[in-house]
Amino acid sequence: MRPAHSASLEFDYSEERRARVVERSVAVEEGEIDDARSGARVDREGRTVVVTVEADDLVALRAGVNSWIRLVETAERVADVGEPLSGSA
Repeated sequence: MRPAHSASLEFDYSEERRARVVERSVAVEEGEIDDARSGARVDREGRTVVVTVEADDLVALRAGVNSWIRLVETAERVADVGEPLSGSA
């Protein structure tokens, strides 16, 4: 039986490489933080990372959406630190 509720979160980036880094960083959590009431799927379409959260009820959907937004934000911050400064070797 399919979950009753779903939300699709799209995160757009200026470069496909950055989208790939974020997608790979958060995709490792797919299936790891799911519970009996919710789950998520991570995909990338070019420069867009798509996280689809599905849940049996709205409370679980909200919790799942909040968790995945935080995961993506963390991946973005880590990617920022790892990128070389422009003009440096």
